[in-house]
Amino acid sequence: MRAAGKDERILLPAPVFITGIVIFTRVSRLHSVIQLASICTTFSAAGAVWHLDGGRCVVICRMASTFHRAVLVGRHTEATDVESLKTTRAVMREVAPLVQQAGCEVVIGKRSAAMLGLHDEWEEYDNEAAGRACDLAIVVGGDGTMLGASQKLARFGTPLIGINQGRLGFITDIAIDEYKKVLPPMLSGEYDEDVRSMMLGRVLRDGECIYESLALNDVVVNRGSAAHLVELRAEVNGRFVANMRADGLIIATPTGSTAYALSAGGPLVHPQSPVWVAVPLASHSLSSRPIVMADPAEVVIEIMGGHSAGASFDMFSFSNLHIGDRIVIRRADNVTKFLHPRGWSFFDMLRKKLYWNPRH
Repeated sequence: MRAAGKDERILLPAPVFITGIVIFTRVSRLHSVIQLASICTTFSAAGAVWHLDGGRCVVICRMASTFHRAVLVGRHTEATDVESLKTTRAVMREVAPLVQQAGCEVVIGKRSAAMLGLHDEWEEYDNEAAGRACDLAIVVGGDGTMLGASQKLARFGTPLIGINQGRLGFITDIAIDEYKKVLPPMLSGEYDEDVRSMMLGRVLRDGECIYESLALNDVVVNRGSAAHLVELRAEVNGRFVANMRADGLIIATPTGSTAYALSAGGPLVHPQSPVWVAVPLASHSLSSRPIVMADPAEVVIEIMGGHSAGASFDMFSFSNLHIGDRIVIRRADNVTKFLHPRGWSFFDMLRKKLYWNPRH
């Protein structure tokens, strides 16, 4: 049968099952119950629905999934309100049958199952098991949920599809009211792959690494809970750039250019651009401006003064930086793979999310 992006009704002569191959012939040549049973078995195994109609066989073909096993990841932070959790549960319960109908097995992340109360509905996988066994992750939530999934699954190369339950959703791009229409074609291979670079950030104290983390969006050094500025020294590729007194400094990937860096006055950067962006946070100097740097680069930020300084790596934080600590940021070997609906465009996304030309 030919592939179809969605259920496709095809009128064919009735089939006969012969040694695992379906050969089409006329119903009049079917003489035994064994042959009919074989037909039913063949089409059922292929995920097709069929029936005889006026001497001919009407077959509804379903395209086999490009993927074999998908892990569901839901919005599940402790701060999430009860209504949002209910919505996430409902969406995941509707997404799972769509995935299964495409011939793809469904499992759920162990933490998602615990936070959403979905223990008994699908097999539960921890991050390691999901990364090794699943060839797709379907994320229901906002950009923060996608960042968390990226952190956990990037080293396994697991691609991510995002269903947006958040606000803007720069990287969770399937609207929550459109996934029933958009998801089935993607499961059958109708998608655009988008590979995003990542950072690896390390905290060095007296020359030893005491913390490290991947980051898809950004690494941010900030003043923490203190009400005064932090003093920082920045180097790029071993060359001194500047000392600054500020609330902090953002080092962002192109993906992160639409996140915290955008709020701090940084530029929008196309996700395929081989650059990073350094954006000062409330610098005590009117001449401090965002800088676009070549990637790969090594950026080093040293704590020169201030108390309670911290660093964040996307969603994960290290909150006890000392004077003399160095935060070293390099391009990671890992990447994040996003799968978008066919025809996705970065500029279309910006126009929609940022309300450019609303009358166009």
